[in-house]
Amino acid sequence: MPRLDPHSLPRHVDRLYRAAWALCGSPHDAEDLVQETFARVLARPRTLRGQDELAYLMQVLRNTFLTQRRDAGRRPQSAYAPIEEFDPPDPRARDRPEQALEAQEVFAGIAALPENFRLALVAVDVVGLSYREAADALKTREATIATRVFRARERVAQELNREAPAPEGVLVDEERAI
Repeated sequence: MPRLDPHSLPRHVDRLYRAAWALCGSPHDAEDLVQETFARVLARPRTLRGQDELAYLMQVLRNTFLTQRRDAGRRPQSAYAPIEEFDPPDPRARDRPEQALEAQEVFAGIAALPENFRLALVAVDVVGLSYREAADALKTREATIATRVFRARERVAQELNREAPAPEGVLVDEERAI
């Protein structure tokens, strides 16, 4: 069985970060999740059992995310969020603010999905795994992944359409746009 090469991990950082962002809904939490995932993977030698590196790393990312959520559920929750938890605007978005806003809305929509839908959508659309690879990583059937991805895409699209305001100066009644 092939061993996971620690020197190959940097080439997967971007895809894992996008997956983590979609799971967490926050870029800062996503960075922490990716770091924790790499810390777990690098803690001891790993062997790959019929999986490629990305599928294996996605599985570790998912398990780390679920562990963190389970642990967070055991801690007492405060009634308010401190100001440090709010996401500042991305400084790279100055040149393309519309695109940054759209990405933030899409990731927020993905983060609001039920867990099974979110994991399937992240594996296929964010990480780029095939349905078969996603099914292996999430330990389910390929047809189940296809159904969950389809339904997740529909829910995100509905959420984005619900949030989109009508163009200024255009009146919309129940049956048609004027």
